[in-house]
Amino acid sequence: MRPMAIGKLRHRITLQTLTLTQDSLGVVSETWSDTATVYAQIEAISGREFFDAARVNAEVTHRVRIRHRPGIVPAMRVLAGERTLDIHSVLDVDGRKRELTLMCVERV
Repeated sequence: MRPMAIGKLRHRITLQTLTLTQDSLGVVSETWSDTATVYAQIEAISGREFFDAARVNAEVTHRVRIRHRPGIVPAMRVLAGERTLDIHSVLDVDGRKRELTLMCVERV
């Protein structure tokens, strides 16, 4: 597999991590904190790919490619402009730690 073409990484995204905090009354609140801001390639999955993937996961709506970065997990999310994408899976496609593919669902 060829290295990732740098020209395709044209979207600036922010990776965020969820932090749960509990106050003195026991109320749990969610806080999202920025983990990293990186360049990415964002692709909407076409109708055909979406229906083929429906057997495995019908909700995946975007494929986000970034340079490899340790610590990215499905519990995180991606902010891309006004859009928020929940990460459902993190794939190191060729196993060479050069790039990651994030399969995401856009929040509506």
